[in-house]
Amino acid sequence: MKNLLYKIRYTFLLAFVFMAGCTKNFEKINTDPDALPDVPPQNMLINVLRNAGEQFGGDIDGYGTFAGYIVKIQYPDNMSGLTPTNNTYGNRWYACYYNNTQMNDLLKKTEDKAAGFKNIRTIARIWQNYMWSYLLDGWGDVPYTEAFKGMPGEGNLLKPKYDKQEDIFPAVLADLKKIADEMAAGLGTDNVGDYDIVYKGDMVKWQKFCNSLRLRMAMRISAVAPALAKSTIEEIAGNMNKYPVLETNAENCYLYWPGNLPYMEPWYKSGINGKRIDNWGMFDIFIDHLNDVKDPRIAAVAQKANTGTYVGYQNGLPSGPAVLRSVSWIGEYYINNPSGYTPFYKSCETYYIFAEAAMLGYNVGMTAESAYNKAVMISMKDNGVSDADAQTYLAGKGKFDNTKERIWWDMWTALFKENYEAWSLYRRTGIPSTNYPAINSAFKGKHNDQPWRLPYPNNEYLYNKANTEAAAVGVVDQVWGKRLWWAKDNGKQ
Repeated sequence: MKNLLYKIRYTFLLAFVFMAGCTKNFEKINTDPDALPDVPPQNMLINVLRNAGEQFGGDIDGYGTFAGYIVKIQYPDNMSGLTPTNNTYGNRWYACYYNNTQMNDLLKKTEDKAAGFKNIRTIARIWQNYMWSYLLDGWGDVPYTEAFKGMPGEGNLLKPKYDKQEDIFPAVLADLKKIADEMAAGLGTDNVGDYDIVYKGDMVKWQKFCNSLRLRMAMRISAVAPALAKSTIEEIAGNMNKYPVLETNAENCYLYWPGNLPYMEPWYKSGINGKRIDNWGMFDIFIDHLNDVKDPRIAAVAQKANTGTYVGYQNGLPSGPAVLRSVSWIGEYYINNPSGYTPFYKSCETYYIFAEAAMLGYNVGMTAESAYNKAVMISMKDNGVSDADAQTYLAGKGKFDNTKERIWWDMWTALFKENYEAWSLYRRTGIPSTNYPAINSAFKGKHNDQPWRLPYPNNEYLYNKANTEAAAVGVVDQVWGKRLWWAKDNGKQ
């Protein structure tokens, strides 16, 4: 993978240098008859997957704090960074649109020989929808139908309108179903191989990720579009031969990193290689919960403090602890592996979703309890917990109690490191109910909740002002005021 990533970097660099020359006889002088006229589709795929891993896998104290997992202990956060900028959260916005643009280009390049590139085209289409799901979960209303129409031959539309999230969700789910049906009818013969740095060209696993993403998005809108959520989940659960899903840790949608600079796992790269691990401590609500329910996953997600116990820290105090080691740091299981992974979907999610669906009365072919127990066992194995310890937990405070809250609390624990998804879980369900914003928040007295959304990037206000301001009507202080379509009103402001 490392050699491939280096090749990708230099392919794009050479392409840029090639295009930068400017003379009256540009094409004649600067065209190398022996050079590739453009970037091969395989290189475009690996570049996009790597970009997603870097942009969405490196977050620690942003979404990790929003989700209730991690706090800053050296430089406590006061939430003043929640403004419309073009970096931090803006980078994620642009990454989504950049990746989709690249995949659109890949699909155009291969359109006249689609059969010979069937698998790589399928991966590109699935990944586009994953990017849309990311945009929907962060910003809600976003440019969709008029996006990617800026070129003269495609409409010359430089200021796209923002579509309503309630219109985009069904469209994305419909496209994922179309892909799922096509994959059920037959996979391609082209070998994507190592250019696919997630599944190494294993198209059955991509098929499972496609259907699992359908499950996730359907459950996301279950409270606001119950008919669509129910029909989607029941269709998949009722025919998993046609619509297989991710069910084991061997199938997790994880991007594993080579482990050498510059391609190290992002948490390790920042925390260990960058010597910043003591910047972060574990959120007190997370450690308190794990201690209370005697959850054995605590040994994976956190390190013991200098007292030999697990100790959390309050979010956003005016100053950090006098002794940094008096607070539990991020567990070595998650941060101390340069060849570690960036998670996009944990297979345990599938069964937490099925458990909740059963509680909602959906026909998923299993009871809520059996689905919950299976989800817990998958998560435990993913965290290196023994079967015996997992069973002790399930017989104790982790025992299913026939409530959705029990499913959500355990899912919250299981989603650690998949921070963006955990933040979405909190906004949809209100779990963890103990979550709170920075104590020293710049918005103290106005807002008593974690952010409800992400701020639109500043460039959107500069270059697409009217459409962006229309989409932001009702938004207060960039990230509050107007909840996302599917989010729960938890009574906080």
